[in-house]
Amino acid sequence: MSKDIDVSHAGHVATIEIRRPPLNFFDIVLIRDIADALDTIDADPSIRAVVLAAQGKAFCAGANFTAPPSGGFEERPRDTGHLYIEAVRIFRNKKPIVAAVQGAAIGGGLGLAMSADFRVTCPEARFSANFTKLGFHPGFGLTVTLPETIGKTKAALLFYTSRRVTGEEALAMGLADVLVPQDEVRAAAQKLAGEIAECSPLGLLSTRATVRDGLAERVRAATDHELAEQNRLRQTEDFKEGVKATAERRVADFKGR
Repeated sequence: MSKDIDVSHAGHVATIEIRRPPLNFFDIVLIRDIADALDTIDADPSIRAVVLAAQGKAFCAGANFTAPPSGGFEERPRDTGHLYIEAVRIFRNKKPIVAAVQGAAIGGGLGLAMSADFRVTCPEARFSANFTKLGFHPGFGLTVTLPETIGKTKAALLFYTSRRVTGEEALAMGLADVLVPQDEVRAAAQKLAGEIAECSPLGLLSTRATVRDGLAERVRAATDHELAEQNRLRQTEDFKEGVKATAERRVADFKGR
């Protein structure tokens, strides 16, 4: 097993823990590891529900745009394409997932959180689709999952402003499903997963397949388009300025070119 994740079992619930603290930036390796773990869980009839959690202060702060060329997938467009192939594998998993969002879920990290069926969070958490503030285009299937979860208008608001919303705001708009104190997030996620796991495993698989029918294919089509737009915008001056401004914690001076 990769050192970047840990998989544990308690009763009929499996917990996948991301271990890249403090910010848990992702790359193709991490997303593939999560997809592989979910494939293994799907093949284990004793597991009926999954908790996706993370060490550190963030759930997942997305991709590290400020990493040197050897560091982050965002510097290598081909890797991004492969990463989205791995991401679609996550959406193809068969068993319910509860994400324990104890901190920031930013950019693609929000996309990862949205691959789950439910999100348990806390007031300190922050959710942001911050792509336009980077001069970029949303990815990780968010152009499908966010509108389907919170509605097109609210999703557009998050996309167009790149604003961060708190755990309370996320709960109010339907982005999160349970709000608890920060130190209780994982336990609450495991409690919800345990409640799910008390149900008939065959009934769960059948019902979830119906509820999420076609989702993976919609995400696959979306990521094809998202990737094309990301690769186009990656070449612009605005993208370079957006990344630089974010690293310097200042408002970007975009020129529209």
